[in-house]
Amino acid sequence: MTGSSTRNTASRRMRQLLGRLAAQVGGSARLQVIAILACVLALDAADKGTIGAVAPDLRRDLGIDDTGIGALVAVSSGASALAAIPVGWLTDRVNRVRLLAGSILLWSMAMAISALADSFQVLLFSRMAMGAVTATTGPTLASLVGDYFPLSERGRMYGFILAGEMLGSGLGLIVLGDLASWTSWRTSLWVLALIGLGLLYVVARRLPEPERGGGSRTRTAGERHERREHDGGEAGTAGEEPPQRNDLVYETIRRRAIEPQTALILKHDPARMSLRQAVVYVLRVPTNRIMIVASAVGYFFFSGLRTFTVEFVTRHYGLSRVAVSGLIPIIGIGALAGVLSAGPLSDRLTERGHLSGRVRMPAAAYIVSAALFLPAITTTTVAMAIPLYTAAAFCLAATNPPLDAARLDVMHFRLWGRAESVRTFLRMSSEASAPVLFGAVTDALGGGAGRADGLKYTFLIMLVPLVANGLILFTAGRTYPRDVATAMASEARTRTG
Repeated sequence: MTGSSTRNTASRRMRQLLGRLAAQVGGSARLQVIAILACVLALDAADKGTIGAVAPDLRRDLGIDDTGIGALVAVSSGASALAAIPVGWLTDRVNRVRLLAGSILLWSMAMAISALADSFQVLLFSRMAMGAVTATTGPTLASLVGDYFPLSERGRMYGFILAGEMLGSGLGLIVLGDLASWTSWRTSLWVLALIGLGLLYVVARRLPEPERGGGSRTRTAGERHERREHDGGEAGTAGEEPPQRNDLVYETIRRRAIEPQTALILKHDPARMSLRQAVVYVLRVPTNRIMIVASAVGYFFFSGLRTFTVEFVTRHYGLSRVAVSGLIPIIGIGALAGVLSAGPLSDRLTERGHLSGRVRMPAAAYIVSAALFLPAITTTTVAMAIPLYTAAAFCLAATNPPLDAARLDVMHFRLWGRAESVRTFLRMSSEASAPVLFGAVTDALGGGAGRADGLKYTFLIMLVPLVANGLILFTAGRTYPRDVATAMASEARTRTG
């Protein structure tokens, strides 16, 4: 009886929690979409985090040095970079949910091969195959988010979805890393493969394919109620609404009479563009070009940090892996808070007329994060380092939701997949080079007993491009409003002929 009462109480509390979450995002239909997309990012991040967490076990069992550990991450990211452009082309032409489901199936198969690997070469090959199929994630998620949610809410919704990436990194670094220490690194990889198969079922059965251009955008519960009243009590199609191109952002563009860049206004449906023409056009948009560079630099630093953070903390502060596992969640909470708060803040700035808030706020966050990482890396006192790392993680994570939303704002909806694939190509190329470069610089600056100092100096050197990134991103504040106006004009032009 007591057990039944406890289960009922737990079930009731879970329903209440889900109800509050649904209210936060605008209804259960939206919560379902956000949760599934967040899980897709979480799976990818957990995979990458696990490699860094099990690095000591791989080094022992397969005889891999630090450059080899970096290479495992690098080949995965490099393969993603090479596959990104054709995947973007597919994203703009085929059913995106089916494309995503197929990539998850192939990813799970590649993960199973990784778990069975008996040599560095086999593991390297499986990581390469895995990277090629995960290239689907960036373009498909960007295109789906653009069609699920209106411009004025994309920052906030991206924040919820990117929270999955933070949670996935924590899962890989802590849970699966500890699991590997208790059993084997192979067990951790098998767990990831099984999680992938479970996610495949959810994506295939629960994720709807939206109409391109926002024609079936997911409405909030309040909007559905208003629609029923407007239609005389008819419910209509659940979760659908007509395109919402006249939200507050677009009204601000019109009210201020911000002129588009005439040379970039598309005259024909961009779906008919060749791959080369689409890539050239995407890179011609000034704001998008700057944001692509900013994303590549930001993920370069994060990739190196994610790969070597466990080793740095254990050696620099003299902590055990168990102690590190207890500290990482604290820093992770800071990163999660940054992701969840940045999106809503950037949306409010945009709606209140600060049109460049989505690019200038991340620019400031990059610079502040570097300023916080500097004393955190140099101090040897754990009590002082943890608050600094937490604050730095908050700022670094806060850069992503606004920038991800802004890249959709400045691009025609028929180019979202290919535009994101160009960004994914450069981002993954950057992520591919980071672990190898971090590992090589560390080996050059200090190996053996001096390895902790080598990692410290490497992290300090890599802060320089992070600061430069923020300074470059500030220049996008001048071009963003005009590029949004250009995207508006292109969509209006191609819709009417």
